[in-house]
Amino acid sequence: MPEKVRIALDAMGGDHGPSVVVPGADLALAAHPDSSFILFGDRAQIDPILAAHPRLKAEATVVHTDVAVRMDDKPSQALRNGRWKSSMWLAIDAVKKDEADVAVSAGNTGALMAMARFNLRMMANVERPAIAAIWPTLRGESIVLDLGASIGADTEHLLDMAVMGSAMARVRFGLDRPKVGLLNIGVEEVKGLEQVREAGRILRESPLPHMDYIGFVEGDDIGKGTADVVVTEGFAGNIALKAAEGTARQFAEYLRGAISKSIWSKLGYLLAKPAFNMLRNKMDPRKSNGGVFLGLNGVVIKSHGGTDAEGFAAAINVGYEMVREELLAKIGATIHRHAGETATARVVGGAAS
Repeated sequence: MPEKVRIALDAMGGDHGPSVVVPGADLALAAHPDSSFILFGDRAQIDPILAAHPRLKAEATVVHTDVAVRMDDKPSQALRNGRWKSSMWLAIDAVKKDEADVAVSAGNTGALMAMARFNLRMMANVERPAIAAIWPTLRGESIVLDLGASIGADTEHLLDMAVMGSAMARVRFGLDRPKVGLLNIGVEEVKGLEQVREAGRILRESPLPHMDYIGFVEGDDIGKGTADVVVTEGFAGNIALKAAEGTARQFAEYLRGAISKSIWSKLGYLLAKPAFNMLRNKMDPRKSNGGVFLGLNGVVIKSHGGTDAEGFAAAINVGYEMVREELLAKIGATIHRHAGETATARVVGGAAS
């Protein structure tokens, strides 16, 4: 267990760069004083903002670079133009060189994933990475993955995500056997794509002491909190995420319009203001900001590009927690056990077919 959690920040990432990254880091430091920071980016932009946060300045080092990955860069462009020298690459490289325990960026998702995979490489027995994030539910919180690291998933990738997601749930929620479900178009075992049905069969027939596989779940089960971990491929996961975010904004606009419609509705709002504040707090996307790149030989956190300082601090806090709870070691140990636990189910299933 490190004395301090060393956090590498892509200070130029996101829509707002240092103006959000620096105050966000200061908020995270207040929550976790046993942290230190390395900020990679344009010193001329970083230093004046850092000077206004003396607490952070005492725990931060700035590494200058003139190169930043743009939000509209394709992954191939980011690798070609930013490898070895961009703020995003250098933050990831600090993790590889053991100069930092976690890298956090609000930058281009595709570029961050490409650089992280190229630099850190995949963990043993994991072929593809996944983005996992915390999802607010009626029961509290769940983990949903993949939210867009890659499109499509074969049976093996779905199994890997179930294992990695359950390990993250044990770290984040303190559960011995998280409930894991596969997202599908119905709960019946005969429904869905072949790879999803096969992954479900293997999970159902395997002895899995590290998770409680509950079967298929549908889209509305995500918000209900039916499962602690919901597994799907990146295309469907990203659409589900964007649909949920859009619905939350739509609901907020409906509510705002209804409140301002008449003097009576305004009066009703004043009387129910504590309840509305509680609702706003639960729906605040900043609270759940911070996607974890699972499957890599290092901890990398993706923040929303348009978030504010509070949201970026939340992403840093996720990274801090993953390091303190030794996420990588737990994923590695779980994947090793999973390889043996599912081998028999694969053999039996192959013989049966």
